[in-house]
Amino acid sequence: MAFRSRREKLRSILSGDNCVHPGSVYDAISIRIAEDLGFPLGMFGGSVASLAVLGDPDVTLITLTELAEQMRRMSRASALPVLVDADHGYGNALNVRRTVQELEMAGAAGLTIEDTLLPAAFGETKAQLVSLEEGIGKMKAALDGRSDPSLVIMGRTGAAAITSIEDAVRRARAYEAVGVDALFFTGIKSRTELEAIASATRLPIVLGGAPEALSALDDLARQRVRIALQGHAPIAAATQAVYETQKALREGVAPKNLKGLASSELTARVMREADVKARSADVLGLKR
Repeated sequence: MAFRSRREKLRSILSGDNCVHPGSVYDAISIRIAEDLGFPLGMFGGSVASLAVLGDPDVTLITLTELAEQMRRMSRASALPVLVDADHGYGNALNVRRTVQELEMAGAAGLTIEDTLLPAAFGETKAQLVSLEEGIGKMKAALDGRSDPSLVIMGRTGAAAITSIEDAVRRARAYEAVGVDALFFTGIKSRTELEAIASATRLPIVLGGAPEALSALDDLARQRVRIALQGHAPIAAATQAVYETQKALREGVAPKNLKGLASSELTARVMREADVKARSADVLGLKR
């Protein structure tokens, strides 16, 4: 399959001995920059998907169709493997199965399915989890929806912050028993909690954020953490840059006096201009 090599690269990271940081990606430009800078993996978070596609906060307003289409655009633009935050799978277990099918066809190297109750229940201000039984059903459906066995499916839980570390361990072991490829945790607050999870499970671990005390990659690797997220600073930086540029123009600054703009060389590299010119010369007879 066309995307198998990307998925095998992600599997190589998970089966290795090191812990890596992924590049936060959300569109064709950001994924090409991450690839050019040497990131081994891209992370397409649900919050950045909602911001990039809708301009909305991360409250599960984006649809599966919109998420998959954005992933498809990135797959076209770059060969960098991408791990997709597929939230709760956009519904019940049957919806999870469909989510896996769509993201697989869109070129994702892997995806996470979480056990958070989404969208938020009426009248509830704190995050809640689905039952363990429903969570298990979602993991089974995710695995059943996969047609390419190299696609990585991760079971994700935020139980450490929502209920307890004991519940996080219980859910992780259950998802592991179902057959997911890796375990994704959010809300881990201490080394003790991470050690409890690592000692109770066998699969590769992915951390969706952790305190500064858990930032050393070598230490994380010894606890079987293979991927450690660093948040989504690139889209925040891009938002600030666009704001400052628009503000300067609105206030009368001449375009030639603007600061912080990408050079023509960087823009050409991100656009893969040399490749396009070579193809144009080959198939259109245009001069290089």
